[in-house]
Amino acid sequence: MRRYELKDSEWERIEHYFPEKVPRSPGRPPNAHRPILNGIIWIARSGAPWRDMPERYGSWETAYTRFRELVESGVLVEIFKELNIDADMQDLGIDSTSVRVHQHAAGAKKGANRPKSDAQEED
Repeated sequence: MRRYELKDSEWERIEHYFPEKVPRSPGRPPNAHRPILNGIIWIARSGAPWRDMPERYGSWETAYTRFRELVESGVLVEIFKELNIDADMQDLGIDSTSVRVHQHAAGAKKGANRPKSDAQEED
């Protein structure tokens, strides 16, 4: 099993969202749902562009087309809800990074909106 791919137990939980494809005649047989969905998940988790999707998931154009169909029909949200039911919170990461910035690094223009000192007011 590769990184970002669905486990068999996960696929069994969401398989009912994908109707069995009837072969078109004439023409090429339809692509399997699971590798395409694994490709969509790979894109979502890796952050890579569609064109960089590994060929083992099929054509990136097919995956993108299927992704758009799943989003527009609302099925993708239902799939993610279904898989999120038993989410394992052990690897949950929360970032609480705090960065202090010096006042001169805040990006303001030099001398803008500075209060006048007593010496400047007397001039």
